[in-house]
Amino acid sequence: MGRPREFSEADALDAAMRVFWEKGYEGASLDDLTRAMKINRSSLYSSFGDKESLFRRVVDRYGQGPMSFLREALNQRRARAVIETLLRGTLTFLSDSTHPKGCLTLQGGLTCGTGSERVKQMMIDWRESGLAQLQKRMQQARLERDLPKNVDPASLARYVFILMNGLGVQAANGASAAEMKAAIDVALKSMPV
Repeated sequence: MGRPREFSEADALDAAMRVFWEKGYEGASLDDLTRAMKINRSSLYSSFGDKESLFRRVVDRYGQGPMSFLREALNQRRARAVIETLLRGTLTFLSDSTHPKGCLTLQGGLTCGTGSERVKQMMIDWRESGLAQLQKRMQQARLERDLPKNVDPASLARYVFILMNGLGVQAANGASAAEMKAAIDVALKSMPV
């Protein structure tokens, strides 16, 4: 029988999330990760696998934690409420001073070099999955006659995701909550729903 863990897996994953969020997948060294997680490499490998496996676990936790507002948004009754909840939820998320600036899904693996193509593809797939969920929700709105006939549900969903990603980049660049809120207000005024 092995020794019991002397660390909280949840706390270790949160610490690793912060490192990946701040430094990106490739920028996060094993030394950075083990120091932040307060474990040694042996514990990291035995508990989480290799760096890529750890990153996958972190991304899952990110989706269930900081990005959980996405589920709430998709469950809104009207298309307009879905979009507004997504954009305002993104603002609240990006303005949270307890998080690193920007968005893990963009900063974590947007650019990866040779040897990290699977991580880059994983992040593309993660973002595309979110887009597909929103497109499905906008298709539902079309069936419920909650979208004007001249609005393509897939294009509207992509537009909203472009706005969300742009807010993530702006937050990483240091845009204030007030500046991002003003941009969201303009975007909401121009929405076709």
